[in-house]
Amino acid sequence: MTKTKIIFMGTPPFAATVLQGLIDSNQYEILAVVTQPDRKVGRKQELRMTPVKELALTVNLPVLQPEKLSGSLELTQLIALQADGIITAAFGQFLPGKLLDSVKFAVNTHASLLPKYRGGAPIHYAVMNGDAEAGVTIMEMVRKMDAGDMIAQSAIPITDEDNVGTMFEKLAIVGRDLLLETLPKYLSGELKPIPQNEDEVTFSPNISAEEEKIDWTRTSREIFNQIRGMNPFPVAHTLWNGERFKIYEAKVADENSVSVLTGKIVEKTKKSLKIACGKGTLELKIVQPAGKPKMDIASFLNGLGQKIQVGDKFGE
Repeated sequence: MTKTKIIFMGTPPFAATVLQGLIDSNQYEILAVVTQPDRKVGRKQELRMTPVKELALTVNLPVLQPEKLSGSLELTQLIALQADGIITAAFGQFLPGKLLDSVKFAVNTHASLLPKYRGGAPIHYAVMNGDAEAGVTIMEMVRKMDAGDMIAQSAIPITDEDNVGTMFEKLAIVGRDLLLETLPKYLSGELKPIPQNEDEVTFSPNISAEEEKIDWTRTSREIFNQIRGMNPFPVAHTLWNGERFKIYEAKVADENSVSVLTGKIVEKTKKSLKIACGKGTLELKIVQPAGKPKMDIASFLNGLGQKIQVGDKFGE
């Protein structure tokens, strides 16, 4: 069997799951893997490989890591490979036109139900906006961001127990399986792509620092969605005693009460802390005070939070 020669481009665990599927399928000859450069992470600023690079090295695939693909030596190397096609999944860079023109096909595994949420943070916005479902679209790559024709699409529900982390894990499996199922049909011409409806386009730009701040005048449901829409990264936060106070998990305790005490603690027990929102109240579950590790709310209240009182205020 003649294998289709491809270049794979991706970076986070979502992309590694898709790459693993391509490797396991044994239908594709992966000429090169392109991923973001190694980055320093954590308090010790240790240099860390991307999940895609880690996987590629375990099976001895060539890895390229250009800081910027356009105009790079790596771009010339990739074109010289004369691949049949390019498959991307959460790569994190635009593909130069020269590269797209050098192959017979280029498809992207995008974690959204296009044309909704074009851009780099579709799963975050789906959870933050309280959407009932999220999904993956297999689409043709074009020179405009996420604007290519759609080859296939699959959706799954978002439950109240989900956050960005769980949805990334679930959608990676959905994307892997959808790509493996539809790519052969697309390459044979059996599956015809359809254009996106430009009237329904929305965008999901990267999360800004301002969006990470909790505005306690919003409803408890909106803040709940914001918190889980940023867990495990970048993590929503408020201020406590003038310092950043991260909130990883919370629960809607009440959606209907109306209070002018937004951001103030309205109920405290040994294991519970409830805060008034613009409408409703929110119960904190997992938090991280400045300079401390992540902890459950009972541990916080038994330690740093011992002196906290009903009526104290979170936020500015």
